[in-house]
Amino acid sequence: MPSGENYVRLRGLLRQHRLNTVCEDARCPNIGECWGAGTATVMILGEVCTRACRFCAVKTGRPPATDLDEPRRVAEAIRELNIRYVVITSVDRDDLDDGGASIFAETIRRTRAESAAVRIEVLIPDLRGSLPALRQVVEAAPDVLAHNIETVSRLYPVARAGSRYARSLGLLRDAKSFGPGMVTKSSLMVGLGERNEEIRESLGDLRSCGVDIVTLGQYLQPTREHLPVERYYSPEEFAELRDYAFSLGFRHVEAGPLVRSSYHAEKQAALLV
Repeated sequence: MPSGENYVRLRGLLRQHRLNTVCEDARCPNIGECWGAGTATVMILGEVCTRACRFCAVKTGRPPATDLDEPRRVAEAIRELNIRYVVITSVDRDDLDDGGASIFAETIRRTRAESAAVRIEVLIPDLRGSLPALRQVVEAAPDVLAHNIETVSRLYPVARAGSRYARSLGLLRDAKSFGPGMVTKSSLMVGLGERNEEIRESLGDLRSCGVDIVTLGQYLQPTREHLPVERYYSPEEFAELRDYAFSLGFRHVEAGPLVRSSYHAEKQAALLV
């Protein structure tokens, strides 16, 4: 069970600043380890998602009004945590004209103003394919821009209704063209019924978009209402997938049963300095 001095301190600070984390809302299995080490993935733009992906435990429905003060609170919390690397993500906000891009950009700017040395990774939704929205985020100059494809193309209608595989790939490709020096990253779950050749095809698609870092982890069913696990992959199978991804030219690959997109994110990005 999550415990320890750092875990309690971080949880208290997040509560004090009224901030959400994907660690809690998505029921991440690594919350004890990451919070115990003093790191967390902050989730902005509320905790209610406008989509209903069948693998995800985050609440869905009609989100409340955007909290324009949230970027300030996030920046202050990061300063108080005194950390040098932060991951900022969000729910999907299809109800907003820019998908929440302006709040992402303001959070990046505020955070840099409060903590000049911090490195910032943003894990963004697909912004419905809006190039102006994506440009807002890229021009705020995060160190790493991540967007997860989550699963293979064939399973999108089942697992990611409302999302489009080609749109997600296009976002990653466009992000690299808008910010050539910026590190890009994506993540893929296994265990939803994909075939090995489909995993390899998706890894090739990501690499063709210039993605630098990829993570691969085991899907775990968060509740009985979510998609069931079709099969569990062994550590040896994850090692084979990691080796294959490296052979495609990714600069870093993290693969294993409990790997999630933001797991050890600060260590992954440090390898690219």
